[in-house]
Amino acid sequence: MSRPAPLLLEIGTEELPPGTVGTLAEALRANLCAELAVLGIANDIDQSIALWTPRRLAVQLGAVAPTQADQDVEKRGPAIAAGLDADGNPTRALLGFAQSNNVPVSMLERARTDKGEWFVYRSRRVGAATRDLLPGAINAALAALPITRPMRWGARDIAFVRPVHWVVLMYGDVHVPGEILGVPTGVLTRGHRFHHPEPVRIASSSTYMDQLRKARVLVDPQERRSRIRNEVEAAAARVGGVARITDALLAEVANLTEWPHAIACTFDRDFLRIPQEALIMTMEVNQRFFPVCDAQGRLTEHFVGVANIESRDPNEVRRGYERVIRPRFADARFFFEEDLKTPLAAHREALSRVTFQQRLGSLWDKTVRVAELARVIAGRVGVDAALATHAASLSRSDLVTRMVGEFPELQGTMGGHYAAAHGEPSEVAQALEDFYAPRASGDPIALTRLGQVLAIADRVDTLAGFFAIGQKPSGSKDPFSLRRTALGLARTLIETAAPLNLDGLLREAIEQIPGARIDVRETAATLREFIFERLRGYYAEQGIANDRFNAVAAVNPSTLIDFDRRLRALDAFARMPEAASLAGANKRIGNLLRKATEPVGDRVDPALLAAGAELALAAALDARIGQLGARISAHDYLGALGALAPLQQPVDAYFDGVMVMVDDPALRANRLALLALLRRSFLAIADIAELDLSA
Repeated sequence: MSRPAPLLLEIGTEELPPGTVGTLAEALRANLCAELAVLGIANDIDQSIALWTPRRLAVQLGAVAPTQADQDVEKRGPAIAAGLDADGNPTRALLGFAQSNNVPVSMLERARTDKGEWFVYRSRRVGAATRDLLPGAINAALAALPITRPMRWGARDIAFVRPVHWVVLMYGDVHVPGEILGVPTGVLTRGHRFHHPEPVRIASSSTYMDQLRKARVLVDPQERRSRIRNEVEAAAARVGGVARITDALLAEVANLTEWPHAIACTFDRDFLRIPQEALIMTMEVNQRFFPVCDAQGRLTEHFVGVANIESRDPNEVRRGYERVIRPRFADARFFFEEDLKTPLAAHREALSRVTFQQRLGSLWDKTVRVAELARVIAGRVGVDAALATHAASLSRSDLVTRMVGEFPELQGTMGGHYAAAHGEPSEVAQALEDFYAPRASGDPIALTRLGQVLAIADRVDTLAGFFAIGQKPSGSKDPFSLRRTALGLARTLIETAAPLNLDGLLREAIEQIPGARIDVRETAATLREFIFERLRGYYAEQGIANDRFNAVAAVNPSTLIDFDRRLRALDAFARMPEAASLAGANKRIGNLLRKATEPVGDRVDPALLAAGAELALAAALDARIGQLGARISAHDYLGALGALAPLQQPVDAYFDGVMVMVDDPALRANRLALLALLRRSFLAIADIAELDLSA
């Protein structure tokens, strides 16, 4: 085959883990493209696709070169002086070099470099055929897959994510012989286990997906997801509802099926007395069913199951799904009804018997610390302190209930339901459900002010506790999810505009940790730095450059909401035409002030302003400074920076026409004082010398 052609690799296995099959297929695609590139075999990674089903991993490459690219080979031998003796005859070193390359000395060339002249051997190596190199490239790509627990099978010392039963390897419409993972390659794949149990002979790489589709296998995961979504939505509509379809559940069901078929099912309406979150968790997590809600988002008695077969008797499949869900719901009802017999406040003794962390005490010890922090925080943000203390005292009681013991994901949610059922104020019930938010990256923060107070108190206690006992994350290891906790705390402080001094809050939390013999201020500083590193990534995801972040961090705002306001104002200022020149001027001023050998004064003597550019800058600065105080007090940092932006021209003119470091000490000190005043004006907002606007 002399022209580029598509390549197909399919590895047939026993059922693959649904949570990782997609990751493995994508990694196989990327690895194979990389291996081919290393071998010099041209291929377009943009035309490559990863395909998979529960029992196969496949890769299709759109256009793969038939051979390696020819390679120019150059090997350097001995220097001329070492390769020839006094009579100009080859030395042993030169003869050995020629022999190692299977050529006579006369075939060697000379190359001149800055370091001298050398003998070299040059040749052109013709590229090998792609089909001869494919098995090795594929095995190398497979060896690099992120498989955490490889399996072995049979008598061979070969390991893979699951035992391998067949391998298809085709280049265009030609089979490529070889052995992959100990299995000879072929052209036979397998269709659906029940709909098409006969082998399927693949005619060519380009017909692969169509042939499997006829054999009742949708090998394209996007096609399966689309089919599942459409069928589930249609099934829900037929029973008068709207399907709840999360991306995670859709992906998992797609990874469990080859020929999905949706079936609408029903359960006893009496189960709807159970909190719907518990029913949804049971359906989605335990059974991988899609709940059906009404137009207002309330759960109905319907759900949709997805079978991996188009049954001749769908009613039998429906009865099976309904039969399997019934005992799970019955268990949930039992847990809920038993939990309702005990008020949340009565669980305190049980919390005292559950260890939160060996050195940080029990769950009740943590609850007490959080309640005290919540009381303090509530008073500072205008929330009822007594109510915050009470809500915090109940915040972990649901952890020892039967329902949360069965479904840990419902912590907080069930606390809210139980609080409401036992007559707690509605704001307390809502806060108990809220304070775990955000549970994951991108989730919204707690909805209510009381819930936000609890969220802040709980997270700051967790961070303070683990840092106080020396358990901060290391490298990629974060067993207590402290990075997520730190970002959740930072987001809550920013998005609620909480006027809380971060350093003070951290110190107060650290001081509550029992038996921690540490420097409180040093630990608080380390923890603050940890939180700011999480914030750095948070803002980077929003497109705010790192130099802006550094510029605001340099002035150390006391609250995170103040940090956020300054940062967003600076990001807007950095796009102004005056910004680059003013940033450069601030860098220059900073260098001059650092080099000054005498103390720089706070006052500028008007009588010593001699040069015209100097007088112009002093006048312009004096006019602008008067506008700063009110704007900074009102947190109008963009307005303040905008007021300073017109200083660009007088600043540029000053540096063009004025010598700062003159011999006259009084004149030099006055000019440094003027520049220091200019620098302080910007530092009241951010250190714009940190901005990198050279591009």
